[in-house]
Amino acid sequence: MKNNALRKLAAFALSAAMTLAVCACTGAGDAGTPAADNGNDTAVTEKTETVEADTTEAVAEDNVYKVAVIKQLDHASLDEIANAITARLDSLAAENGVTIEYEVYSGQNDQTVLKQISDQAIADKVDAIIPIATLAAQVAAVSAEETATPVVFAAISDPVAAELTGIDYVTGTSDGLNTEFIMDMMFAQNPEIQKVGLLYSLSEVNSATPIAEAKAYLDAKGIEYVEATGNTNDEVVAAASSLVAAGVDVVFTPTDNVIMAAELAIYDEFAINGILHYAGADSFVRNGAFATCGVNYTDLGTKTAEYAFKAMTEGMDGLEDYYLMDGGIITVNTETAEAAQADYSVFADMGELVEVQTTEE
Repeated sequence: MKNNALRKLAAFALSAAMTLAVCACTGAGDAGTPAADNGNDTAVTEKTETVEADTTEAVAEDNVYKVAVIKQLDHASLDEIANAITARLDSLAAENGVTIEYEVYSGQNDQTVLKQISDQAIADKVDAIIPIATLAAQVAAVSAEETATPVVFAAISDPVAAELTGIDYVTGTSDGLNTEFIMDMMFAQNPEIQKVGLLYSLSEVNSATPIAEAKAYLDAKGIEYVEATGNTNDEVVAAASSLVAAGVDVVFTPTDNVIMAAELAIYDEFAINGILHYAGADSFVRNGAFATCGVNYTDLGTKTAEYAFKAMTEGMDGLEDYYLMDGGIITVNTETAEAAQADYSVFADMGELVEVQTTEE
């Protein structure tokens, strides 16, 4: 990619980060990442693992691969993806007679911390960086510019809008949302909807396209909508309350990491008021939202690890800009449905239906 394009990406990432909330990171440990003097706990290594093939022969030095897995922040979706990535790296090591050393980090939704982690990974001469979520990927792409270390991102809803395409050392997986289908689900379940709440974060580039798609869909139907945004947990809680006060019938949230991190704090208010919250990923539903139709994040993490392994062992030639994961799985929270007295039987005719309950993770 040309230098001016990467400078644009760096500026884009900085602009996106300016309004991001810093989320506390849990865990302990140190992987040599410099501390950030920002008054919060700095990034920590959640897991360090060396996976060796099941063989009695010594593994050659050139058959040892180092990977940095960098989560943008801690929440259920990103944790599920990271776990799937590392599990697949384990199995790939055994299948191919190599050693894969990996470390999993959390960037606390803070660009400074993410930059420290990515720069340290480059200094440690990792063979690949696997960033999870948009800001983490943008920062990693900038850090890897000089070395062209493979950056294989996971769960970027809109890689084009995030300016992560056209870079010869960057690829990854996209969980791009089928907004129209989720809107269809809403009106199939309740044809009498009069007012829709749109809940999202202005700091999440992932949300821009699906929110625009939702507005276009509702405009075409002549349905009123109310927007509410928040960039911190407290702001999201206040935004959710404002939608309840506005008398919305349902709420739509795309694959928005900021809202996802606050879902456990807002789902109950929606449910007891009979407001169904449709969201962009099954992790929202497992944390109390009503329903979604999207990708399986364990499958996404597994495929991301496979692309990263190919990039390390065969190079970037032949890899696409990104890979859009198949969706089509409808997930419904049965506890939320019961609390909101919502019938979701119509979804059985729209796709594969998975029923879950709320887990506080």
